[in-house]
Amino acid sequence: MEIMSCSSCGKLFNYIRGARVCPACQKRAEERFREVKKYVKEHPHVDIKTLSEEMEVSVSQIKRWVREERLVFSDDSPIGLPCESCGKVIKTGRFCDSCKSNLSNGLRDAAGLNKAAPAPHTPRRSTDNKMRFLDN
Repeated sequence: MEIMSCSSCGKLFNYIRGARVCPACQKRAEERFREVKKYVKEHPHVDIKTLSEEMEVSVSQIKRWVREERLVFSDDSPIGLPCESCGKVIKTGRFCDSCKSNLSNGLRDAAGLNKAAPAPHTPRRSTDNKMRFLDN
């Protein structure tokens, strides 16, 4: 634990992890998020510029919430962000479903989880049950 100054208000606070803002600023940000989420629910066809102006929240903050998958827009909403891999327009997160699947499969391949299981070893059975010795 270390003492830091809040990146939002400048007050000193005990920093543990996460955003470098004090608990008071973090609480205000959470309240703001809830208000924006409620507004989006009530106005599903709002565009990002209007949302930013009406709720007095920066466009970059709205995009950050979308990337974090905290804010989701309906399929018919004009708000969409490009997939970070292929550029396809998505309504939440960082990647489209197809890129998520490709990334997941690539990680599974790298970890060796997609390989077929080896065939079980079956020992040979001898027809006679005699002990054998090697000649020197």
